[in-house]
Order: sequence, then C-alpha cells, then structure tokens
Amino acid sequence: MTRLFWFIAVLAVLAGLPLAAQERVTLGWGRMFSNDAIGDGHDRWRSGSYQLSLLRGESFSGHLPKTPGALLEFRVNSQIIAPANLGKTAPGDRQYVGMLSFGAHTVFAWRGYDINLGSDLVIVGPQTGVGSFHKWIHRVLDLTGPKTVSRQIGDGLYPSLLAEVGRDVVMAPNVTLRPFVEAQIGAESLMRVGGDLVIGSLGQGAIMARDMVSGQRYRIVEADHNLGYSLVMGGDVARVADSVFLPVGGAAVMSSQRSRLRAGVHWQGQKSSVFYGVSYLSREFESQPEGQLIGGLSLSLKF
Repeated sequence: MTRLFWFIAVLAVLAGLPLAAQERVTLGWGRMFSNDAIGDGHDRWRSGSYQLSLLRGESFSGHLPKTPGALLEFRVNSQIIAPANLGKTAPGDRQYVGMLSFGAHTVFAWRGYDINLGSDLVIVGPQTGVGSFHKWIHRVLDLTGPKTVSRQIGDGLYPSLLAEVGRDVVMAPNVTLRPFVEAQIGAESLMRVGGDLVIGSLGQGAIMARDMVSGQRYRIVEADHNLGYSLVMGGDVARVADSVFLPVGGAAVMSSQRSRLRAGVHWQGQKSSVFYGVSYLSREFESQPEGQLIGGLSLSLKF
C-alpha cells in the first residue's frame, strides 16, 4: 500500500510540470453545492460543502489523453461538519470541523480505464475562517448562531493523495454503467468501491469530477451538447482507516465502514444546465443515531 501511494505522489508531482511546446488554456469549470438543508432539512453532521473545479490543458477532443499531466484539474473544496445540535455538543457526538482544501489532479486514459490522480492540501480549524462564515450566514438569515464553532477541531494541515480508477460500460443506447475504485490517504485514509448508472446522455464525451462528500459526479467539460434529461443513480462502500475529522480519543468513535447511495436528475438546455440530486450517507461514528440525506445542486446558467 505504501509503494502504491508513493507512486501516486510521484505522478501527482509530474502532473504539475508544464508540457513542452504546449500552451495551456482553460477548458471548463464545474461545481457542486451540497447541503442537508436541501436534503433532509437538518443542519447537522455533513452539513454543507462546496466544490469547484477548473480544467486546464492544450485542448480536449472528447477523449481523455493517454499522457498524465496533459489535462490538469485544479480543485477547491470547503466543508462544514457539525454536531447534531449547533448550540451544544451532546455526549458522544462529533466535534465541529471547518475545512478547506486546495488540490491539483490529472485525468487520463490507461488501458481502457479513466484515471484521476491528485494531491490536495487539507486545512482544518479556525484558521480556515469557515466557522466565522457559518456564524455570519446564520446572522444574515436571522438564525440561532452555531455556538459549537468555538469548540471546533484545532488548526492543522494535512497533505492528502487521491486515486480513482473507473470505466464506462455501455449497457444500451443512452444507458451507461461506471464501476470505480478509489483510494485516499491523508486527512481521511480509506478504500472505496462503487458504481454509477446514467440513463441519458450526461457524461458522454465529457470530463466529470466526483464531489468529495455526496459522491455525485458533476461535469467540468462537455463534448456533445445533447439536450434533455438524464437520470443518475449510484452507490459505494468504503473501508476507513482513520480520519482527522474524528480524532482518536475524542467523544465520537469513528466507524470503520461507510456507505453512500445517491440519485439525481440532470437537465440540459440550449444554454443552461441544472443538476439536483440526493445522497444518503450512512453513520460515520459509532454513536451516530442514524444516517442523513444531503442534497446536491449544480447550475450552469448562460444568458
């Protein structure tokens, strides 16, 4: 396992090197907003996140290049993780976490598989300003302030590595199954296996990224502009080795297994597109009484 992640680390470094005689341009943007307010309506646990992706490269023709580093995805992610009661942390509940991460990933094709390799710097604690932003939002909306922010997990920096290997299997016209395997090490160390089913044209000839929290995939670059609706469904199971979000010795004891189920609808119009989905997240710590539903929203509006 150690050799595998050293290999990933070397590739991630190589991916950041400029390619000779090529000029990179911005090929596309993608984003996903997740929040339990548009899921089960509660402000708890995996409460909210926002992930933004920018893809840079020389060009994209609808097929992934075979060279690592030819396409680079620069990724920013922010998360609010909270106890069930924002006013007071109950015994056995998890601590508040404010998180920001900045990363670089490369996407390429290898022997018929789609590969995503990357490295992220995960920043946690009051230094992120996420907790202060959370309190400001509650003031603006005239909601009770999240008092547990003052007892959040302390400042820390965690270099992290990620690898995902997936493959599109065409089951029928406009029906695609995509099994995948993912490995992470760093802020959270885990192995994950799962799949996504798309009924419709979403993702055909496009470059997609996976939201870290919900597991929903969102489009960064489109190749074919197919109008209409697509239905997506998916799920995965992860074996978790450790997580800085659930520190050893804390009140909340980390569960070693997690699962996610998700479904959503994507609409593509002449100029704009909208995606909305719901993800079920299983318990992440032993004393968590139940799982939760979070909603995911991705908009691309052009006027």
